[in-house]
Amino acid sequence: MAWLTAGEGYEITLEDRRVVARRAGGRQLKALPKMLRDSPEVDRLRQLGEWLDRHAASCVAQVDAWMVSSLPVPTELIARVWPDEAWQAALRDMAVVGDDPDEVGFLRDVSGDGELKVVDLDGETVRLSPRTVTLPHPVLLPDLDDVRDFAVDLGITQKVEQIHRATWARPDGSDAGRPETATEIRDYAGGKFASRFGLAARATGLGYRVSGGYATCKVRDGGRSTEASVWIGEPYWDGESETGGLSWHDEDGRAVRLTEVGPVAWSEGMRMAAALYAGRTIEEGGDA
Repeated sequence: MAWLTAGEGYEITLEDRRVVARRAGGRQLKALPKMLRDSPEVDRLRQLGEWLDRHAASCVAQVDAWMVSSLPVPTELIARVWPDEAWQAALRDMAVVGDDPDEVGFLRDVSGDGELKVVDLDGETVRLSPRTVTLPHPVLLPDLDDVRDFAVDLGITQKVEQIHRATWARPDGSDAGRPETATEIRDYAGGKFASRFGLAARATGLGYRVSGGYATCKVRDGGRSTEASVWIGEPYWDGESETGGLSWHDEDGRAVRLTEVGPVAWSEGMRMAAALYAGRTIEEGGDA
Protein backbone atom coordinates (compact mmCIF):
# COMPACT_ATOMS: atom_id res chain seq x y z
CA MET A 1 0.00 0.00 0.00
CA ALA A 2 1.25 3.51 -0.84
CA TRP A 3 2.36 6.02 1.77
CA LEU A 4 -0.22 8.75 2.42
CA THR A 5 0.43 12.30 3.59
CA ALA A 6 -0.72 12.91 7.17
CA GLY A 7 0.01 16.05 9.13
CA GLU A 8 3.00 18.24 8.49
CA GLY A 9 6.05 16.26 7.43
CA TYR A 10 4.65 12.76 8.02
CA GLU A 11 3.34 9.88 5.92
CA ILE A 12 1.31 6.85 7.01
CA THR A 13 0.42 3.44 5.63
CA LEU A 14 -0.98 0.08 6.70
CA GLU A 15 1.45 -2.69 7.54
CA ASP A 16 0.00 -6.03 8.69
CA ARG A 17 -3.33 -4.23 9.35
CA ARG A 18 -1.54 -1.73 11.62
CA VAL A 19 -1.06 1.97 10.97
CA VAL A 20 2.63 2.95 10.80
CA ALA A 21 4.26 6.29 10.12
CA ARG A 22 7.47 7.80 8.80
CA ARG A 23 8.85 11.24 8.22
CA ALA A 24 8.13 12.26 4.63
CA GLY A 25 10.40 10.14 2.44
CA GLY A 26 12.36 8.98 5.47
CA ARG A 27 12.71 5.97 7.74
CA GLN A 28 9.72 4.27 9.35
CA LEU A 29 9.12 5.28 12.97
CA LYS A 30 8.79 2.77 15.82
CA ALA A 31 5.51 4.33 17.02
CA LEU A 32 2.91 6.78 15.78
CA PRO A 33 3.74 10.36 16.75
CA LYS A 34 1.31 11.73 19.31
CA MET A 35 0.13 14.47 16.96
CA LEU A 36 -1.07 11.82 14.45
CA ARG A 37 -2.87 9.38 16.73
CA ASP A 38 -6.25 11.10 16.56
CA SER A 39 -5.95 12.51 13.04
CA PRO A 40 -8.73 11.77 10.51
CA GLU A 41 -6.22 10.16 8.13
CA VAL A 42 -5.05 7.68 10.78
CA ASP A 43 -8.64 6.97 11.83
CA ARG A 44 -9.62 6.15 8.24
CA LEU A 45 -6.67 3.79 7.88
CA ARG A 46 -7.56 2.09 11.18
CA GLN A 47 -11.10 1.54 9.92
CA LEU A 48 -9.73 0.11 6.68
CA GLY A 49 -7.51 -2.27 8.65
CA GLU A 50 -10.48 -3.41 10.74
CA TRP A 51 -12.52 -3.99 7.58
CA LEU A 52 -9.69 -6.03 6.06
CA ASP A 53 -9.58 -8.15 9.23
CA ARG A 54 -13.32 -8.80 9.00
CA HIS A 55 -13.06 -9.57 5.29
CA ALA A 56 -10.23 -12.06 5.86
CA ALA A 57 -12.21 -13.76 8.62
CA SER A 58 -15.31 -14.00 6.41
CA CYS A 59 -13.28 -15.59 3.59
CA VAL A 60 -11.91 -18.23 5.98
CA ALA A 61 -15.42 -18.87 7.35
CA GLN A 62 -16.84 -19.34 3.84
CA VAL A 63 -14.10 -21.76 2.77
CA ASP A 64 -14.58 -23.66 6.03
CA ALA A 65 -18.32 -23.92 5.29
CA TRP A 66 -17.59 -25.28 1.80
CA MET A 67 -15.21 -27.84 3.27
CA VAL A 68 -17.38 -28.98 6.17
CA SER A 69 -20.34 -29.48 3.85
CA SER A 70 -18.20 -30.82 0.95
CA LEU A 71 -20.21 -28.58 -1.38
CA PRO A 72 -19.19 -28.38 -5.06
CA VAL A 73 -17.74 -24.94 -5.77
CA PRO A 74 -17.72 -23.50 -9.30
CA THR A 75 -14.17 -23.33 -10.64
CA GLU A 76 -15.06 -19.99 -12.22
CA LEU A 77 -15.87 -18.60 -8.77
CA ILE A 78 -12.48 -19.65 -7.38
CA ALA A 79 -10.77 -18.03 -10.36
CA ARG A 80 -12.69 -14.79 -9.82
CA VAL A 81 -11.87 -14.41 -6.12
CA TRP A 82 -8.27 -15.65 -6.35
CA PRO A 83 -6.71 -12.20 -7.05
CA ASP A 84 -8.06 -11.04 -3.66
CA GLU A 85 -5.27 -11.69 -1.13
CA ALA A 86 -7.73 -12.64 1.63
CA TRP A 87 -9.48 -15.23 -0.54
CA GLN A 88 -6.15 -16.49 -1.83
CA ALA A 89 -4.84 -17.00 1.71
CA ALA A 90 -7.99 -18.93 2.67
CA LEU A 91 -7.95 -21.15 -0.44
CA ARG A 92 -4.26 -21.81 -1.00
CA ASP A 93 -3.11 -25.33 -0.08
CA MET A 94 -6.65 -26.61 0.42
CA ALA A 95 -7.11 -30.19 -0.75
CA VAL A 96 -9.45 -30.20 -3.75
CA VAL A 97 -11.10 -32.89 -5.86
CA GLY A 98 -12.16 -32.37 -9.46
CA ASP A 99 -13.98 -34.72 -11.82
CA ASP A 100 -12.23 -37.83 -10.49
CA PRO A 101 -13.12 -38.28 -6.79
CA ASP A 102 -10.00 -40.41 -6.26
CA GLU A 103 -7.59 -37.72 -7.47
CA VAL A 104 -6.79 -35.33 -4.62
CA GLY A 105 -4.50 -32.35 -5.02
CA PHE A 106 -3.44 -29.27 -3.07
CA LEU A 107 -4.45 -25.94 -4.63
CA ARG A 108 -1.35 -23.80 -5.20
CA ASP A 109 -2.35 -21.27 -7.85
CA VAL A 110 -4.97 -20.22 -10.40
CA SER A 111 -3.90 -19.24 -13.92
CA GLY A 112 -5.17 -16.18 -15.73
CA ASP A 113 -7.47 -18.30 -17.90
CA GLY A 114 -9.11 -19.91 -14.85
CA GLU A 115 -7.21 -23.21 -14.63
CA LEU A 116 -6.46 -24.50 -11.15
CA LYS A 117 -2.86 -25.50 -10.51
CA VAL A 118 -2.66 -28.29 -7.93
CA VAL A 119 0.04 -30.57 -6.60
CA ASP A 120 -1.20 -34.15 -6.68
CA LEU A 121 -0.22 -36.91 -4.26
CA ASP A 122 2.63 -37.94 -6.59
CA GLY A 123 4.18 -34.51 -6.13
CA GLU A 124 3.36 -33.47 -9.70
CA THR A 125 1.88 -30.08 -10.57
CA VAL A 126 -1.19 -30.58 -12.72
CA ARG A 127 -3.82 -28.25 -14.17
CA LEU A 128 -7.52 -28.77 -13.55
CA SER A 129 -10.41 -27.07 -15.28
CA PRO A 130 -13.54 -28.98 -14.19
CA ARG A 131 -16.83 -27.11 -13.94
CA THR A 132 -16.80 -27.52 -10.15
CA VAL A 133 -14.38 -28.74 -7.50
CA THR A 134 -15.00 -30.05 -4.02
CA LEU A 135 -13.00 -29.19 -0.90
CA PRO A 136 -13.58 -32.53 0.84
CA HIS A 137 -13.98 -32.96 4.57
CA PRO A 138 -10.98 -35.02 5.75
CA VAL A 139 -13.17 -37.85 7.08
CA LEU A 140 -14.16 -38.49 3.44
CA LEU A 141 -10.58 -38.75 2.16
CA PRO A 142 -9.27 -42.27 1.59
CA ASP A 143 -5.84 -42.97 3.10
CA LEU A 144 -6.06 -39.80 5.22
CA ASP A 145 -2.89 -40.64 7.17
CA ASP A 146 -0.90 -40.87 3.93
CA VAL A 147 -2.37 -37.56 2.74
CA ARG A 148 -1.35 -35.95 6.05
CA ASP A 149 2.19 -37.31 5.80
CA PHE A 150 2.51 -36.00 2.25
CA ALA A 151 1.19 -32.59 3.33
CA VAL A 152 3.89 -32.42 6.01
CA ASP A 153 6.59 -33.38 3.49
CA LEU A 154 5.33 -30.71 1.10
CA GLY A 155 5.25 -28.05 3.83
CA ILE A 156 1.52 -27.48 3.42
CA THR A 157 -0.02 -24.87 5.73
CA GLN A 158 -3.74 -24.16 5.69
CA LYS A 159 -5.69 -21.17 6.93
CA VAL A 160 -8.75 -23.42 7.13
CA GLU A 161 -8.26 -26.51 9.26
CA GLN A 162 -8.81 -29.38 6.83
CA ILE A 163 -6.08 -32.00 6.48
CA HIS A 164 -5.09 -31.95 10.15
CA ARG A 165 -8.63 -31.42 11.43
CA ALA A 166 -9.53 -33.82 14.25
CA THR A 167 -11.86 -36.50 12.91
CA TRP A 168 -14.03 -39.21 14.46
CA ALA A 169 -15.22 -42.26 12.54
CA ARG A 170 -18.61 -43.64 13.47
CA PRO A 171 -18.21 -47.18 14.86
CA ASP A 172 -20.05 -49.99 13.12
CA GLY A 173 -23.24 -51.14 14.78
CA SER A 174 -21.60 -54.37 15.95
CA ASP A 175 -18.79 -52.44 17.64
CA ALA A 176 -20.74 -49.54 19.13
CA GLY A 177 -22.31 -51.43 22.03
CA ARG A 178 -25.50 -49.35 21.75
CA PRO A 179 -29.09 -50.27 20.79
CA GLU A 180 -29.91 -49.73 17.12
CA THR A 181 -32.58 -47.23 18.15
CA ALA A 182 -30.17 -45.06 20.20
CA THR A 183 -30.20 -41.34 19.35
CA GLU A 184 -27.75 -39.96 21.92
CA ILE A 185 -24.10 -40.46 22.74
CA ARG A 186 -22.61 -39.49 26.10
CA ASP A 187 -18.87 -39.93 25.54
CA TYR A 188 -18.30 -36.26 26.42
CA ALA A 189 -21.12 -35.72 28.91
CA GLY A 190 -20.44 -34.70 32.50
CA GLY A 191 -17.82 -32.02 31.86
CA LYS A 192 -18.30 -29.61 34.78
CA PHE A 193 -18.09 -25.82 34.43
CA ALA A 194 -18.26 -23.15 37.11
CA SER A 195 -21.23 -21.54 35.36
CA ARG A 196 -23.55 -22.06 32.46
CA PHE A 197 -22.42 -18.67 31.15
CA GLY A 198 -18.82 -19.90 30.99
CA LEU A 199 -19.85 -23.04 29.09
CA ALA A 200 -21.97 -21.01 26.64
CA ALA A 201 -19.10 -18.54 26.17
CA ARG A 202 -16.77 -21.41 25.35
CA ALA A 203 -19.23 -22.68 22.74
CA THR A 204 -19.58 -19.32 21.00
CA GLY A 205 -15.84 -18.72 21.26
CA LEU A 206 -15.28 -21.96 19.36
CA GLY A 207 -17.65 -20.78 16.64
CA TYR A 208 -20.73 -22.79 17.62
CA ARG A 209 -24.25 -21.46 17.91
CA VAL A 210 -26.02 -21.44 21.26
CA SER A 211 -29.78 -21.91 21.03
CA GLY A 212 -31.83 -22.42 24.16
CA GLY A 213 -30.04 -24.99 26.29
CA TYR A 214 -27.88 -26.36 23.48
CA ALA A 215 -24.68 -25.70 21.59
CA THR A 216 -25.28 -26.63 17.97
CA CYS A 217 -23.60 -26.97 14.60
CA LYS A 218 -25.23 -27.61 11.24
CA VAL A 219 -23.65 -29.84 8.65
CA ARG A 220 -24.74 -30.71 5.13
CA ASP A 221 -23.84 -34.37 4.79
CA GLY A 222 -24.74 -36.61 1.86
CA GLY A 223 -27.14 -34.06 0.43
CA ARG A 224 -29.12 -33.53 3.62
CA SER A 225 -28.83 -31.02 6.44
CA THR A 226 -28.19 -32.37 9.94
CA GLU A 227 -27.78 -30.43 13.18
CA ALA A 228 -25.63 -31.76 16.01
CA SER A 229 -26.47 -30.49 19.49
CA VAL A 230 -24.94 -30.79 22.95
CA TRP A 231 -26.89 -29.90 26.09
CA ILE A 232 -25.16 -27.11 28.04
CA GLY A 233 -27.83 -26.20 30.60
CA GLU A 234 -30.91 -24.03 31.00
CA PRO A 235 -30.56 -20.43 29.80
CA TYR A 236 -30.17 -17.84 32.58
CA TRP A 237 -29.07 -20.53 35.05
CA ASP A 238 -26.27 -18.92 37.06
CA GLY A 239 -25.03 -21.97 38.96
CA GLU A 240 -22.63 -24.74 37.98
CA SER A 241 -23.33 -26.48 34.71
CA GLU A 242 -22.06 -29.50 32.82
CA THR A 243 -22.08 -30.86 29.31
CA GLY A 244 -24.85 -33.28 28.43
CA GLY A 245 -25.41 -35.80 25.68
CA LEU A 246 -24.75 -35.32 21.98
CA SER A 247 -27.54 -35.94 19.49
CA TRP A 248 -28.38 -35.18 15.87
CA HIS A 249 -31.62 -33.89 14.31
CA ASP A 250 -32.86 -33.66 10.74
CA GLU A 251 -34.28 -30.58 9.01
CA ASP A 252 -37.70 -31.26 10.55
CA GLY A 253 -36.26 -31.46 14.08
CA ARG A 254 -36.60 -35.23 14.36
CA ALA A 255 -33.92 -37.12 16.26
CA VAL A 256 -31.67 -39.16 13.97
CA ARG A 257 -30.62 -42.65 15.03
CA LEU A 258 -26.89 -42.94 15.61
CA THR A 259 -26.72 -45.67 12.97
CA GLU A 260 -28.12 -43.21 10.40
CA VAL A 261 -25.85 -40.23 11.13
CA GLY A 262 -23.61 -39.44 8.15
CA PRO A 263 -19.79 -39.57 8.46
CA VAL A 264 -19.24 -35.80 8.30
CA ALA A 265 -22.12 -34.99 10.68
CA TRP A 266 -20.81 -37.62 13.12
CA SER A 267 -17.24 -36.30 13.00
CA GLU A 268 -18.24 -32.65 13.37
CA GLY A 269 -20.69 -33.40 16.18
CA MET A 270 -18.06 -35.36 18.10
CA ARG A 271 -15.52 -32.61 17.43
CA MET A 272 -17.88 -30.05 18.97
CA ALA A 273 -18.64 -32.23 22.00
CA ALA A 274 -14.94 -32.98 22.58
CA ALA A 275 -13.98 -29.30 22.27
CA LEU A 276 -16.60 -28.25 24.82
CA TYR A 277 -15.61 -31.05 27.20
CA ALA A 278 -11.94 -30.08 26.97
CA GLY A 279 -12.68 -26.80 28.78
CA ARG A 280 -14.14 -28.49 31.85
CA THR A 281 -12.98 -27.87 35.40
CA ILE A 282 -10.29 -30.41 36.27
CA GLU A 283 -10.40 -31.51 39.90
CA GLU A 284 -7.10 -31.72 41.73
CA GLY A 285 -5.99 -33.45 44.86
CA GLY A 286 -6.58 -36.85 46.38
CA ASP A 287 -10.33 -36.86 45.76
CA ALA A 288 -9.99 -35.97 42.04
